[in-house]
Amino acid sequence: MSRLSLIFLLFLTPQLLSAEVKELTNEQLSKLISTGVPIIDIRRKEEWSETGIIEGSHLSTFFDKNGKANVNEWLTALNLLVQKDQPLILICRTGRRTGLVAKFLDEKIGYKKVYNVTSGIKKWIKGNNPIIPPT
Repeated sequence: MSRLSLIFLLFLTPQLLSAEVKELTNEQLSKLISTGVPIIDIRRKEEWSETGIIEGSHLSTFFDKNGKANVNEWLTALNLLVQKDQPLILICRTGRRTGLVAKFLDEKIGYKKVYNVTSGIKKWIKGNNPIIPPT
């Protein structure tokens, strides 16, 4: 599924019941990490290698280099990590991709507690927060 197709699904297919996506700052992210809420890093492998990751992150690429996504495969992997009624945190490089994915999970798939790190890993690093190499 292309990014354009995902955007089309997000905005042109209304769903009546959805929770609100919560936008996170670095400070809020730190607090949620300490409570054990899973972090799903949706970037690509080369991005993880370039910057490092937040310790404990689950690495699960959503968009490929061409902006395409295998949504069904990604959702299957996500469902092994977290259920729809459990909270989860999404992070990418700058928050743009996770904004799309968070809205999709909330409005179309029915996840109830989706947190989006609005400034992504770049701002996390800029704030001198800890990162580790991906494994």
